[in-house]
Formats: sequence, structure tokens, C-alpha cells
Amino acid sequence: MKLRVLGCSGGIGGNFRTTSLLIDHDVLIDAGTGLGDLSLAEMSVIDHVFVTHSHLDHIACLPLLVDSVGFMRDKPLLIHATAETMAILQQHVFNWEIWPDFAEIPNLHQPVMRYEEIKVGETVDIGGRKLTPLPVNHVVPAVGFRIDSGQASLAFSGDTTTCNELWEAVNRIPNLRYLIVETAFSDAEKELAVLSKHLCPSMLADELKKLKLDPEIFITHLKPGEVELTMREISERVQGVNPRILQNGQTFEF
Repeated sequence: MKLRVLGCSGGIGGNFRTTSLLIDHDVLIDAGTGLGDLSLAEMSVIDHVFVTHSHLDHIACLPLLVDSVGFMRDKPLLIHATAETMAILQQHVFNWEIWPDFAEIPNLHQPVMRYEEIKVGETVDIGGRKLTPLPVNHVVPAVGFRIDSGQASLAFSGDTTTCNELWEAVNRIPNLRYLIVETAFSDAEKELAVLSKHLCPSMLADELKKLKLDPEIFITHLKPGEVELTMREISERVQGVNPRILQNGQTFEF
């Protein structure tokens, strides 16, 4: 299994792209602006999109993806999301006011896209690749994901603040090789991190003390303009492990 980082920033500008991770060629986790760098041919073979939550930086390119390649495909694009996230997408995005409802285009029986509900702890098996939603704590209903190739696993927090349930679930992954965890703000913005249910370096340090395994750790969702500051604070505050910055274009094979 191969995972390619299409976007991992908390914002845009220059080379920054928001969250989107491509598994092999056909499975996507989130559809942020990084998705837009794929060719039309690459986008047309994506069969599954797993959505962590409904915030714009994680779904910005989802409506455009469906519109751009939906009629090039011979089967619906499957959108995997929790019931709460599906309801938000239906009410606020695919509502005919912001964007057409492609779940009923060209008709209800043969739509361009279709929703598939996911639940925390319930694994979805796609050709031997197993994706399991993980519990997280954000301002809207959200999940992270465990991605298991059968040989090793990668855990992705998505957006979260402090969450004991997340670390309990992560600690139960016996073959965990990689951990991608967010840190959206510097410590100077800790109040904003708490209010918006994200992490800052001092909070990350406390969270990583709950980790009982020894995966390679990568930091995602850094804000443009604060990347160096936030990573410096992480290196100063986090003890015992060495988190590295996640990069656009980075690949993981496991």
C-alpha cells in the first residue's frame, strides 16, 4: 500500500495545499485543495473518498471532483462519512444552492456519487486495505483514520484537540508504523487552539505522553506563516520522541 500526501497545510498560498491523502490510486482521505494538483485522468480513477469532517479545508475540492470526473466514470464515486458529516454535506454543500446534488444526478437510481455511512471503530475493507474511523474531538463531528495494509498501519488524527479516546484507540494498533497528528497553532495562540478544538505544541506534548507505542510521528495542519515557529516549539516541548513535519508530495509505503 502506498499513501501520497497531496496536501497537509492548514491554509493556502504559494506551495501550500490543504488536507488530502491519496491511497494507491483509488482511495482518497479528505478532498482539500491538494486534490486539485492531480490530473483529470488521476482524479477519474478515484473510487472512494473518506471524509474526516465537513470543514472547508478538508472538502474544498470534493464538489469540483464530482463535477469534473463524474460523467467520465461508469459507477458512482463513493463518499464515506459519518451520518453527521453526510447531513452537513447534504444540507450545506450539495443542496442545489452552493452546488448541485450529485447524489441524484443524472437520477436517483444511477447517481454520479453515493454516500456510504461509516462509524467509529467499524472497519471498511477495500480490496484488503482496511480503513477504520478513530474517535477525535473537534468543533464539528469528526473522525481520524487507521489505515491498515495488513503488514503495517498508519494512523491519521485529522483535526482534533485533546482526546483520551483517540490515544486509547491508537494504542490498540499492534502494527502501528506511522502516526500523522495535527498541530494547527503556535503556543501564542493556545486560547484559539482551545476554542477551535485544535492542538498547539504544549498541548501536543501532553497528548503524546499518552502514546504507548513507538511509531514515526509526522505533524500536519500547520498554518502558513507559522510553520517554522510551531515546529521549533514542538521540538522544545515534546520529549522522548522526534516529530517531523509532514510534506506535500511525501509518500509512505507500508
